[in-house]
Amino acid sequence: MTHLLDLRGTPCPVNFIRTRLALEAVAAGDSLQVDLDGGEPERLVAEGLRAEGHGVELSANDDGSVRLLIRRHGG
Repeated sequence: MTHLLDLRGTPCPVNFIRTRLALEAVAAGDSLQVDLDGGEPERLVAEGLRAEGHGVELSANDDGSVRLLIRRHGG
């Protein structure tokens, strides 16, 4: 199951905190799709989640934002 979260326009580090809180509601092995602004938000959130052991795939959106597909570790 994939859960969705749109954090475009959300500043750092609030976007990372909201992503981590949303991941707590996701079962291990399930995915969370997060839309973020490109640049620093993309880098900080993706690096922080990878450091915690989550799988993170990144793709660009047409509007300059990015989409992270995060697979929660532990499953």
